Amino acid sequence: MRMHYRAEGLTEADLADTPVAQFARWFHEAAAQAHLFEANAMVVSTADAEGRPSSRTVLLKHFDEQGFVFYTNYGSRKARDLAENPYVSLLFPWHPMARQVIVQGVARRTGRDETAAYFRTRPHGSQLGAWASAQSTVIASRAELDASYAALAERYPEGEQVPVPPHWGGFRVAPRTVEFWQGRENRLHDRLRYVAEPDGGWRVERLSP
Repeated sequence: MRMHYRAEGLTEADLADTPVAQFARWFHEAAAQAHLFEANAMVVSTADAEGRPSSRTVLLKHFDEQGFVFYTNYGSRKARDLAENPYVSLLFPWHPMARQVIVQGVARRTGRDETAAYFRTRPHGSQLGAWASAQSTVIASRAELDASYAALAERYPEGEQVPVPPHWGGFRVAPRTVEFWQGRENRLHDRLRYVAEPDGGWRVERLSP
């Protein structure tokens, strides 16, 4: 099960001035040109205070020069990990393009105004789901979850505003390093990594594959 990559390479001259600008280029290509299913899907890896890691797939909801934003239940395992250890890794696995992007940085909660603004854009069912599920906790059965959702759907019918759960919100990951990986033949891949400098700028370094 080995793929022979023959994609064009990635050189230092190809890169944008900042990693977010470069990410925007690749993200647009993944979403618009390669038509990847959920190009904003990323693997979020965290570790608790004792260094025990965990990973899961989460959808990126926004990115800009301040960082990469996703939303979750603040009682979930990833949120509990981040409360103990804010260092996080994000992986965008764009396999059909023989590309991946790895973001390493520090996660901080988004403000409640920003969280509320995003929550209002969610489908009604997803808003109810944020209340119905005590994410990452053990439940007795699927029926218990369905009953919780049904009760909420009766309380907040379609068209009625659902309040923002106090236990739900966003995290913004401020990048410290961002690596752009381009698959090449003979496993001689291109790996270019932006590293944050103390003055706010970025240094680019090439890694051996």
